[in-house]
Amino acid sequence: MILGQAGIVHADERLVRMAMPAELVETGLPKYLLPRFSLKTQVRVTVVAPGDEAEISIGSVGRPVFHGIGQTWHLELVATDHAGAQKFSDWITSEVGQRAVVGYVVDGAQLFELPQEAAPQEFVASYEGDAALGAVRAEEMCGRCHVVDAAKRMNSIGSTPSFFALRSLTDWEDRFQTFYVLNPHPAFTQIKDVTPPFPVDRPSPIVPVVMTLDDMDAILAFVAALAPADLGAPLQHQ
Repeated sequence: MILGQAGIVHADERLVRMAMPAELVETGLPKYLLPRFSLKTQVRVTVVAPGDEAEISIGSVGRPVFHGIGQTWHLELVATDHAGAQKFSDWITSEVGQRAVVGYVVDGAQLFELPQEAAPQEFVASYEGDAALGAVRAEEMCGRCHVVDAAKRMNSIGSTPSFFALRSLTDWEDRFQTFYVLNPHPAFTQIKDVTPPFPVDRPSPIVPVVMTLDDMDAILAFVAALAPADLGAPLQHQ
């Protein structure tokens, strides 16, 4: 009896039901592909309709495995503990399986190709602050030390980087969002509802810079729109 049960389990592992839409079945791909898989693995795959009980599915969910007839087809391993289904998943995503897919030709035309990797999307941050106001606030509050306007390059401390140079830093956002804790700013900068008052025994050595969080948001929006200085390569965080 134990041997009989083992034989049933062994037979089940060699039988896989694969759900596949009719439009893909009608291309003839399963009749071409599945015998090649079975010859290599001794696992038989039968095609069932979407929604029927199946160990594996080809459709719009899962890992992309090939592209053709107007869409990219994905493989979903429904029964993750089924050895036969796992073998098919491993085979169709292998070099041999992929070659078999793209090798299917009808009337001299290749119907399927490998899925194209999605091009990485560039993340573009957006800022809710008023950039025009930020230009004014930057000139008022930062212009005595930094160049914030390319037309006023002589109105800054020579050793202090311009906003254009700072914009070229890879971590420029972090620097502008936390500038008030970066030396020498804490000695003379106050952010309303954020920074504590200056200690009584250590007042600001210069006329303090006092701004609100709205001012900071506006300045950040202004800086985000600046063209970074061309320094040959992006500067790295020091």
